[in-house]
Amino acid sequence: MPQTLSSSVLRSQCARILEAAGSTPAEAAQVAANLVLANLSGHDSHGVGMLPRYVDAVAEGGLVPNAAVKVNADIGTLLALDGQHGYGQIVGVQAMALGIERAKQHGSCIFTLANAHHLGRIGHFAEMATAEGLVSMHFANVLSRPVVAPWGGGDGRFGTNPCCIGIPLAGAEPFLLDFATSRVAQGKMRVAHNKGERVPDGYLIDERGAPTNDPGVVVVPQANGLFGALMTFGEHKGYGMAMACELLGGALTGGGTWHRPADTARTVLNGMLTILIDPAKLGTQDSFAREATAFVEWLRQSPPGAGFDRVQIAGEPERAARVARERDGIWLDDATWGEIVAAGTKVGVAVAAA
Repeated sequence: MPQTLSSSVLRSQCARILEAAGSTPAEAAQVAANLVLANLSGHDSHGVGMLPRYVDAVAEGGLVPNAAVKVNADIGTLLALDGQHGYGQIVGVQAMALGIERAKQHGSCIFTLANAHHLGRIGHFAEMATAEGLVSMHFANVLSRPVVAPWGGGDGRFGTNPCCIGIPLAGAEPFLLDFATSRVAQGKMRVAHNKGERVPDGYLIDERGAPTNDPGVVVVPQANGLFGALMTFGEHKGYGMAMACELLGGALTGGGTWHRPADTARTVLNGMLTILIDPAKLGTQDSFAREATAFVEWLRQSPPGAGFDRVQIAGEPERAARVARERDGIWLDDATWGEIVAAGTKVGVAVAAA
């Protein structure tokens, strides 16, 4: 049955499963905390519903517990890193820590990260950067079954390829833009399918390339064994951004791009290009703070449009969701909870919601 769990209980249950799958207690706790934070932020697509897939990926050998990031090249402000198929929530944080240290030392840092297992919510890494007063830009690709169609195409050819930009704002919470280049994240279709919901027009095409409102076309094989596909946001514009993320996150990093037939592997690999800038070293920190604040205030002065109560800034919905879900708990649909229980069973852990 559906469950509403506190964040602490959910972290504990997920950590037990991850540890049984081979992670050290410290790694299991960090990955579990990251997944639960995604749920708290309102992004259930990147939350604990991913745990069953991680357990399967470990069993496949495509996800390696307790792996650490490897430095392949280092010229100070430019790093080439390899995640060695480790948990993205681990190697991604390690990569960001290296990049942040260099950006604060030199004023900027560009790093590539290849072969990380699913990085999760990319906004987490931007939050790490903005907490240190840094601007960050992230371009990531996805090496897994291709679920997004190119503009003008009729089947999936690449992944949801996220882009993220974090900008610190003086005396305020940061601007944090984090989005999939598909019209909606693949994980949100999994959540909608598990809930038995339909989705709006323009999100999906079925396995024949025709428009559909059934999220199941990208979650489970259809009658002919094929899948449908997600559409990119903004028609050709989102498609162009998705391609840029594939080329920068995949080709440039050395992690590779997707150009082969789909398979049934549960492993999800990401590559990511990250650019970090320290406004303090750039010499524009005072004007940057002043102008950014003025622009945000200007936006907030806009009268609410029809159906809205106010203008919001990227990052605000996630922060509001965290407050509400910490207070009210995290609701999981029956199918998602059942998958988590089954994942625990696979590694010998009996999961209880109590």
